[in-house]
Amino acid sequence: MTASHMPLLANPAVQRIAAPLLVGAVLLGIWQILCVALDVPVYLVPSPADIGRTLVADGPLLLGSLWVTLKITLLSFLLAVVLGVLAAFVFVQSRVIEASLFPYAILLQVTPVVAIAPLIIIWVSNTTLALVVCATLVAIFPVISNTVLGLRSVNPGLLNLFKLNRASRWQTLLRLRIPSALPFFFGGLRIASGLALIGAVVAEFVAGTGGTGAGLAYQILQAGFQMNIPRLFAALVLISLTGVLLFSVMAALARLSLGHWHDSEQG
Repeated sequence: MTASHMPLLANPAVQRIAAPLLVGAVLLGIWQILCVALDVPVYLVPSPADIGRTLVADGPLLLGSLWVTLKITLLSFLLAVVLGVLAAFVFVQSRVIEASLFPYAILLQVTPVVAIAPLIIIWVSNTTLALVVCATLVAIFPVISNTVLGLRSVNPGLLNLFKLNRASRWQTLLRLRIPSALPFFFGGLRIASGLALIGAVVAEFVAGTGGTGAGLAYQILQAGFQMNIPRLFAALVLISLTGVLLFSVMAALARLSLGHWHDSEQG
């Protein structure tokens, strides 16, 4: 039966959701069958059923840790967006400013957060703030680079039209450069949201914070020490689902903002 006979499946929005779910269900089924058929010990590779039971049994513990990690992720993401956009606006004011400062933005991107996280944790007394700073350093570069690229990628004909009509620099920025930069900006948000989560988890690994303020990284470490592999996988599943959710929210926000006028979010 083709998609033409099933109008629902011909809907691109349904395809974007149904196709990944179908592939995921097939892969989980194969995983479950192999674990049962080969009698794989649970302490090596737990089956999806084992992971599901662990998610239910340890749900309160893991969800509490998820909230800690998510809080750090969202705070660092918002901080990365604000600082990244401000830096991008500064960079596009002058090619000299961009050439002088942009290499330092690249330096933030290529420096491993694992190498600098211990220093930040030592310098910043508040653990949560230190983790937010570490995650922000990981997430900020895509916002800066994509926003700068978008502000620079202005149609020359439209720019000349604004100059011909003697538009001020402020009018050109608000009515031409910012709308032109929005697709690039939202592309940066999609990348930065995932990087903020990665930065938060890596920073938690380095900090090793426990107790009531423990994030999912701490639960992964503890599960590894205790050889509780199903809980380790369950924590990884929550991290992965959180990353997918963040990306989906950014994609939906981009479609909501650009869908009615920009080609990249139509169809």
